[in-house]
Amino acid sequence: MATRSEPLRYDRMVEDALRGVVRRCLTQVAKNGFPGNHHFYVTFRTAAPGVVLPEHLRAQYPDEMTIVLQYQFWGLEVEPDAFEVTLSFNKVHERLRIPFAALTGFVDPSVRFGLQFKGEVLAGGAAAGLPAVAGVEASDKPGRVVALDAFRKK
Repeated sequence: MATRSEPLRYDRMVEDALRGVVRRCLTQVAKNGFPGNHHFYVTFRTAAPGVVLPEHLRAQYPDEMTIVLQYQFWGLEVEPDAFEVTLSFNKVHERLRIPFAALTGFVDPSVRFGLQFKGEVLAGGAAAGLPAVAGVEASDKPGRVVALDAFRKK
């Protein structure tokens, strides 16, 4: 129970609810696959507690990373607090575990829908910035920078 000195943290409640939207989207895709042209860009803090990814990817993306869930992903499993997925990086399959608390962005460009979560201050004082895309889409192009602002409704 909150005391009089603790204000209600509506910002945290809203972010938790929006992370629930991401959880539901991923759960539906895990069960039924993507309907139509839907696909997701999922951005997360790589140094957040509970994130599991290979050390070479953490070294390449020490602060933030975006994965693409579209054509080449396997074994998507969604839990109440995190999801796991296998992606191909340079033709090597790697298993990632991403807690929903680590998310900083979620975009489905097929319907111009996007969510941005508060960036937290990372080690060294840097705030989370724009992500580099990792993972693989239909083509095996190397990672590239994607400005998520292009997908936000104006």
